Amino acid sequence: MKGNNGITDVFFDLDHTLWDFEKNSALTFNKIFKLNNVEVNLNDFLEQYIPINFKYWKLYREEKIKKEDLRFARLNETFQGLNISMELEVIHQISEDYIKYLSTFNYVIKDAIHVLEYLKPKYKLHIITNGYDKVQYEKMDNSNIIHYFNTITNSEIAGVKKPNPKIFEFALRQANVRAKNSIMIGDSLEADVEGALNIGMDAIFYNPKPSEISASVKKISSLIQLKQLL
Repeated sequence: MKGNNGITDVFFDLDHTLWDFEKNSALTFNKIFKLNNVEVNLNDFLEQYIPINFKYWKLYREEKIKKEDLRFARLNETFQGLNISMELEVIHQISEDYIKYLSTFNYVIKDAIHVLEYLKPKYKLHIITNGYDKVQYEKMDNSNIIHYFNTITNSEIAGVKKPNPKIFEFALRQANVRAKNSIMIGDSLEADVEGALNIGMDAIFYNPKPSEISASVKKISSLIQLKQLL
């Protein structure tokens, strides 16, 4: 079935777009700090950690660091920023526990389920994510959204990360659809929107925190607004 402008397939990013990464991440840290007897104010920690994590994910996306380096360095730098002395083995344990427990929390972004229910009869739905294969699958399964999607493409199986055009091309082949009949929805202007536009896909920028963005970019501040566009 073709929707607006010949669109038949809708591709979503996962973290920060459908799956509530910030909330689930905070709950995970709260749990693993207790498990590892780490005494730190969670709000202070997150205030430091969130921008540091963003920085390291950008480096990871640009192929400048490896997955293992990302997982350790973001924690180590956060504790250093808080002037908390932490043994390296404890940081490694927290890193492992974070990956272990993150997908056990299952909050999704407001209206995500409602919008997926609305879109599913009209389009084929897909995921393109830079996250890790096993973790992303578990997130979707535990939050009960996996059944909405025909295909799931992640950077581990594609071998490259958004905005590399190869991951979008991989996803299109998986979905058996052409770029001109597809649209990408995500919270990263660089990785999701520009990455999709560069290979001929349409794109919508999900930005819950309003900011100055080029008028030529389609954008929404809440998922429910997709009902007006698709």
